[in-house]
Amino acid sequence: MFNFFKKKENKITLGSPAKGRAVALKEVSDPTFAEEMLGKGVAVIPSEGKIYAPADGEVGMVFDTLHAVSITTDTGAEVLIHVGLDTVKLKGDGFTGHVKAGERVKKGDLLLEVDLDKVKAAGYDIITPVLVCNTDDFASVEGLYGKDVVPGDDVIAIEK
Repeated sequence: MFNFFKKKENKITLGSPAKGRAVALKEVSDPTFAEEMLGKGVAVIPSEGKIYAPADGEVGMVFDTLHAVSITTDTGAEVLIHVGLDTVKLKGDGFTGHVKAGERVKKGDLLLEVDLDKVKAAGYDIITPVLVCNTDDFASVEGLYGKDVVPGDDVIAIEK
């Protein structure tokens, strides 16, 4: 009844989906990500092959090749986690999925596992872009990078 007295939360943060190093999207060698064509965000160079949910939400899509997953967070951000570059060509080899489209996830839930050594041995970059695909729905979307991260550490700041 007195909800109008509550201050609306204007800031949202998304956690790192992996342990590793958070870097600017411009460091991704694929222009689709580097030039923010799919949205703003950050990239993580993973040091472990486990990919976790960056926020509470619903899994929108798990690609058949398991190299990418999308989540619509409870705060309305449409997040794409794309493990590696051109890894779709591996056709799922080295990837294990732990969620399906339509499932609810909590921040920190395991989404995917990837054999990083197998990906690198096949000649692919393991850098993992994390994008807010509906960037235009928000006042600002900023990557928080230049630091080592563990799953759940803030890597994207969103202002409504």
